[in-house]
Order: sequence, then structure tokens, then C-alpha cells
Amino acid sequence: MKRALITGIGGQDGAYLAEHLLSLGYRVVGTSRDAETGRFDGLRRLGIRDRVQVISMSPVDFRSTLQAVASAQPDEIYNLAGQSSVRMSFDQPVETFESIVVGVINLLEAIRLLKAPIRMYNAGSSEMFGNTGGVPANEDTVFRPCSPYGIAKATSFWQVAQYRDAYGIQACTGILFNHESPLRPERFVTQKIVAAACRIAAGEADSLQLGDLSVQRDWGWAPEYVVAMHRMLQCERPADLVIATGHTSSLQDFVREAFAAAGLDWQRHVSFEPSLVRPTELECGRADPSRARELIGWSARHRMPDVARMMVESRAGVPVGTP
Repeated sequence: MKRALITGIGGQDGAYLAEHLLSLGYRVVGTSRDAETGRFDGLRRLGIRDRVQVISMSPVDFRSTLQAVASAQPDEIYNLAGQSSVRMSFDQPVETFESIVVGVINLLEAIRLLKAPIRMYNAGSSEMFGNTGGVPANEDTVFRPCSPYGIAKATSFWQVAQYRDAYGIQACTGILFNHESPLRPERFVTQKIVAAACRIAAGEADSLQLGDLSVQRDWGWAPEYVVAMHRMLQCERPADLVIATGHTSSLQDFVREAFAAAGLDWQRHVSFEPSLVRPTELECGRADPSRARELIGWSARHRMPDVARMMVESRAGVPVGTP
């Protein structure tokens, strides 16, 4: 039985990844800053909370990280911890940088010092690329991040690459474009939109304020993306890969699809709020995920319209199964 350690197991990706690894016969251990007080709503919603051991670990504390890795004795580590909101990173740039970068270094150092044959997956982000002028980004595209979050993720990417080259650690970074699910909290714009559409449809609200609707993203279905994470670590030589659908839509498109799924005309309820526009914005996220298809046999089945519809159906109480 393989053992996996998932940092950030309380988040969307951590919960779906735990579910996927359990289905493959793994023993799964997750980490939280305080395992005794954590709610782990995602694990509970998926019905797997009692099948996952959760231990306390602070990613920015090296002793805590070393103890957690030594205790779990994992074959694979999936690092999904760290501040995850792009918008919040502008208000908390130092905390964002430390939680992402220091956390990655501590895990890599723990693997190096323990001299264990541990493979490590690191969560990267399409925010590392910044604006590419509409050109699809692939693994060779230069990073030009335009947010504190993107800068921190780019730094962690190079830390992983350096430890892989210098010490032979089997580690890689998944450069995931936007991926959503019913487990997203409402501070993420997609769930904010879905929640508002459902409340308006139920007569509990009447309007929704959003920032720039012209921004474009490649939106996928989160339960599919965790499959790619696992496959990346099964390669003989783990490689950094772009994980995305390859199809880009505007935020306005997402709004239209979500409101239509709730039986609403979005233009009657959505208004522009200037204060919600970020200081600098990634205008268009476009991806070329062809290398993932070639190396690990992964490609996305669901695109943005499916994602918006399934999130609304889940919010409205219609069962939505994972692929």
C-alpha cells in the first residue's frame, strides 16, 4: 500500500486528490496547521473524512515539516498548501510569498535530509505566466507574473527545479490553469457567481456585483485535474507540465452560462463594481496542454460550460458525480 502525504488537504484540490488516491488503494495522510480544530468540509462532503488521517504541520516551520514527513513516511508528497487567492495576495504579499515559497523549500529540505525516495508534486499556477498576448502558454513559455501570488508560485517552481537538478529529488510542478468545483469557497469568483445565481433564482437576492468581465481564463473541472497530479508522479522522470482544457472563455461567458443554468438572464442582475478590479490583471489565460496528453495520457473531458452548469446543479441540490 502506497502512502501519500497531502499538504493543504482542507482545500478543494486536497479533498478531490484524497478521494482519488483512496480509490487507487493509497493510505492518505493530510496536514493542517491545527488538525484538532480543522473542519475539513471538503473531505466530509465527499464522505471520506474518516478514511484520511490528518496531522498538524506548519509549512513555514521547518521542524514541524520535518517531523510531519518523518512521521507519515510517504512514498509521495502532494504540496497543495499556501495562500491561494490571487486577489488576497495584493493585500497580503508577504504572507503569500512565505506560505508558498518557504513551505516548498521546507518540504524539499525534509526530503533531502531524510534521504528517503520520496516523490513530490508541487502546485504551480497559470498565474506564473502572466499575460502572454493571447499566445497559448506551454512548458517553454517565459514567466512574467503580474500578481504577488504568481510571483510566489514562479519562485517555488524554480526551487523545485533546482532541488531536482542539484540533489536528484524526484519532484515536479503542475502548472494548472483555473479549475473549479462545488468545493470552491465563495471568495473565488466562480463560486461567487454560482451562489448569486442560485440565490437570485430562489428569490433570496436580486443582484450581483463583479469586476472586469472581459478577463479570459481556461476553466476546467477540478476532479479531473487531480488525476493529472497523480499521473505526473508516476513518470520515471517527473516533468513539469501544463494542465488545462486548451479552451479559453471570458468571465462574461462564465456568468452567462451559470445564470442560464439557473434559468436567468444575467444582464438583468449583474453590474460592474470598479473596486473589484485588481491593481494588475492577467487579461487572458490561454494554454497548450498537448505535452500532458503526450507524456501522461491526460486530457480534460469537461470545458467551461459543463463546469458552470455542474456547479449550479450541485448548489441547487442536483447530484454531480466525479469523473
